[in-house]
Amino acid sequence: MKLTIERATLLKALGHVQSVVERRNTIPILAHVMIEARDGVLALTATDMDLSIDERVAADVGQTGRATAPAHTLYDIVRKLPDGSDVAIESDAASGRVTVRAGRSRFALQALPVEDFPTIGGGELPIRFVLAAGELRGLIDRTRFAISTEETRYYLNGIYLHTTGGNGARALRAVATDGHRLARVEVAMPEGAAEMPGVIVPRKAVQELRKLIDESADRVEVELSETRIRFAFDNAVLTSKLIDGTFPDYERVIPSNNDKVMDVDCHAFSAAVDRVSTISTEKSRAIKLAVGPGSLTLSATSPDAGTATEELEISYDSQAMEIGFNSRYLLDITQHIGGAEARFVLSDPASPTIVRDTADDSALYVLMPMRV
Repeated sequence: MKLTIERATLLKALGHVQSVVERRNTIPILAHVMIEARDGVLALTATDMDLSIDERVAADVGQTGRATAPAHTLYDIVRKLPDGSDVAIESDAASGRVTVRAGRSRFALQALPVEDFPTIGGGELPIRFVLAAGELRGLIDRTRFAISTEETRYYLNGIYLHTTGGNGARALRAVATDGHRLARVEVAMPEGAAEMPGVIVPRKAVQELRKLIDESADRVEVELSETRIRFAFDNAVLTSKLIDGTFPDYERVIPSNNDKVMDVDCHAFSAAVDRVSTISTEKSRAIKLAVGPGSLTLSATSPDAGTATEELEISYDSQAMEIGFNSRYLLDITQHIGGAEARFVLSDPASPTIVRDTADDSALYVLMPMRV
């Protein structure tokens, strides 16, 4: 194998694939990236056995072939090479090494047999549809902050994608929850998605997918079965195993009897929460909202730091009440509200609260209160 490629092009592609590779690997080949040179194309592949990324970029190929190289080491080498340089990559089967050259720099990296490199492909993915990149970005950005990191509840460690016929219109819905907050976002159901099963896309796949979206074209092709999902971009394909578990019946935790409505300027509210929470304790991040007709008082108290209060004008005409929330959770939700106002639909200090964007009904958030 022999090829030459411009550094920036190689660095961008390596940046995508090497992030899949775990820093600590008990299986040596999983620390490597597959490098394949074919007619005018360099194909890079990395996998951790649950997730794989294949990316193709244009290159000047002198000799076709395949080799493996340590992913993070190769990425660090290319990252440190001078801007604008051409990188020559060559493999030598006899020595079992991959040579990387640029200018006067030369690196010889230990390769492993290409036959040992695993694939997670194979099998039919019967459901196929196309999503606009902006729609997929919105589904991810407005839900992923609520993905659970608690490994014992593994079925919450991802985004639940499924179709729904709610409100009379068919939709593709994304849901994430960690037991303390829930995010539910939907877009119009794309053609071909009607028969898709409900699937849980793992947190790591969501993170890698989000990186690829910003650098993709306007559309993403999605293929899935009950066990795997694939996202195809212009020059990259991400394939992931799905979480083998049952997502809970999240509709049961969305309250239907909340009757107290508070509308507040989202930017002013978010900024006030951020300021007042400076005083709250690092562990609980608790903040109290005292809601009354026309006014909201935010407060936080810490035995060590003191107290903080701030008042805001709001639209509210129900009975006064006090309710506590984790300030970090409030900020996570409000930063994903695009409209000018956030709407809080409350019940009582011990019951879940619904948060919505008054200008966009495609997203709904549920937040559990806390004692303060």
